[in-house]
Amino acid sequence: MRKALRWLLSLVVLIGTVSAAGVTAGAATAAEPATGTDIKDRILSVPGMSLIEEKPYPGYRFFVLNYTQPVDHRHPWRGTFKQRITLLHKDTSRPTVFFTSGYNVSTTPRRSEPTAIIDGNQVSLEYRYFTPSRPAPADWSKLDIWQAASDQHRVFKALKKIYDKNWLSTGGSKGGMTATYYERHYPNDMDGVVAYVAPNDVVNNEDRAYDRFLENVGTEECRDKLNAVQREALVRREPLEAMYAKYAADGGYTFDTLGSLDKAYEAVVLDFVWAFWQYSHVSDCEAIPAAATASDQEIFDTVDAISGFSFYADQVLATYTPYYYQAGTELGSPDITQPHLDGLSRYGYQPPRNFVPRDISMRFKPWVMKDVDTWVRHNADRMMFVYGENDPWGAEPFRVGKGTRDSHVYTAPGANHGANVAGLVADERAEATAAILRWAGVAPAAVQEDPAKARPLAKADAKLDKRDLEREPMLRP
Repeated sequence: MRKALRWLLSLVVLIGTVSAAGVTAGAATAAEPATGTDIKDRILSVPGMSLIEEKPYPGYRFFVLNYTQPVDHRHPWRGTFKQRITLLHKDTSRPTVFFTSGYNVSTTPRRSEPTAIIDGNQVSLEYRYFTPSRPAPADWSKLDIWQAASDQHRVFKALKKIYDKNWLSTGGSKGGMTATYYERHYPNDMDGVVAYVAPNDVVNNEDRAYDRFLENVGTEECRDKLNAVQREALVRREPLEAMYAKYAADGGYTFDTLGSLDKAYEAVVLDFVWAFWQYSHVSDCEAIPAAATASDQEIFDTVDAISGFSFYADQVLATYTPYYYQAGTELGSPDITQPHLDGLSRYGYQPPRNFVPRDISMRFKPWVMKDVDTWVRHNADRMMFVYGENDPWGAEPFRVGKGTRDSHVYTAPGANHGANVAGLVADERAEATAAILRWAGVAPAAVQEDPAKARPLAKADAKLDKRDLEREPMLRP
């Protein structure tokens, strides 16, 4: 099994090669606007916008930018910070996709699936408080979903004057959540939302749905094999922790935030089964060793390949402090029982508080996710949610009900946390693609007459549509 499976970040969970060959829309190129003003000059004329660098890419202009944002959108005079943005410019005559990962922004040209489907421009925004998009000093009370949605709203208002065609928002995992929260707070900005594998932890302390999911996902043989390796990693805690100590010393890792190597070791082990289903497939079970006969090194390497032993070190946790802060204040996250580990686990699933430095205060607000869930169920308009059948995060999905309009929930068979529209069954794939084209205002006449004819408008580009393999953190209670 490839070790890279443990490093899949939702920043690019939906960025993949578009499988269907499409028809290039019109003569859309990276042409300059009819005004004769260079697009870079138009972008930099936006108050508060500054250029970090421009990187060449065939058929596009790609800009890495800073945009000055208020720390507190309710009191904008109380300070500002610079938020990183990237802009993949196709043409101002094309629609635009607003992509959010919920984490750091990639400064390498990449194209999300909706961007390829509509052959459009793409604006990507770094989530507030992920460095370097962090105020100094950081007032952590201003890191919440409303403030982040307001960041997006200001960026949209600023760039809509240049990119005046339809806009769609999208993102995967925490990015899908971010796109959903943006729609909830600013429902009049976007013409459509495509949220991939977006968790919806409505009631933070009610997590039986995740337990039921893990009891039935995949095959019984695969589940038993994974559970056995995870249990064995705790049975052999002493020799494997000795290996972990050497691993940490060689890598320069410390565990001050979590408190001990022992806590970090168990956190990694307890992630093992969940992380397998999040990033792997049933066929990958063939590479999992038989726990009873596996050597200590085989157990250690298997857990490392799936969960990543560096992940709870200070050096990695620091990157995700904003995420764990939000998990412990608004987002919530699942706590799974894992009964096969009874008597072996010393700490259980550790709360987000354990992964955030103690000088940052935290208070959980249980009403925030309930509000979003209720709003989506009754008010969703042109919203699409795509989940993977074997992805644990799909155990508590967003749902659409009475009162919603032109909104859809799809599940890609056999897919993990990388589920996308291309992975849906044929009729649903066409239906979803047609909806995205329609919302963007670029559905060809043939598609308007027959959605089954819907195809991505942009040609596949192996480099631009490449998935960046990097792990995102496990959401925790």
